[in-house]
Parts: sequence; C-alpha cells; structure tokens
Amino acid sequence: MRTFLHCKIHKATVTDANLEYMGSVTIDQDLMERVGLLEHEKVLIVDNTNGARLETYAIPGEPGSGTVCINGAAAHLVNRGDEVIIMAFETTDQPRKPRQILVDGDNRFLRDL
Repeated sequence: MRTFLHCKIHKATVTDANLEYMGSVTIDQDLMERVGLLEHEKVLIVDNTNGARLETYAIPGEPGSGTVCINGAAAHLVNRGDEVIIMAFETTDQPRKPRQILVDGDNRFLRDL
C-alpha cells in the first residue's frame, strides 16, 4: 500500500482565520463536493504566501460562499488573504487520477487540473 494524492484545491484564498474556533478548516461545500472531499476528512494545507504547512480536517461551509476559513491554533500559521493549496491523500494499492481544481481569487471554480 502507498499513499497517493486524492484531491486538491489549488490557489485558494483564505477568507478568514478564526483563532477562537476549535480547529479545522471551513471550506465552501461546493468546492468540497467538486473534488470529493468529505466532512471531517484529513487535509494538508500548504500556505503559498508564507511557506507554512499544517494538517487538520475539513468541515463544509456555506455552498457558493467561497469560504476558506482557517480555524483554531492553525490561525497562528495562516492569515486572511494568504494563498493556499488544500490536499487530501488516500492509502491504496490501486492509484487513480486525483481530482484537482484551480480556483480564482474569490475561490470560485475556474477549471479542472
């Protein structure tokens, strides 16, 4: 068994960083569905703005809102306005092509990658 990229949201813009929330990343539900990311699924977030990398879990935000909100302690590492890549991985012996999308500065779907 190996671990492969399952899905990716590329070049998302962080809309908020909420230190008071108890962890996770809130992602527009439409974006989660488009890449096949499930509620509470573990994600790796790479901050293209400052180089920070962190693991957390995804929770759905309002559909169509463009929300990408970093919650809890991770808000010390990622700031509102930062550009991030959100990725999830799977362990399998049958690799498949990951579902990857590119979004614009408002976190609206642009195209598949």
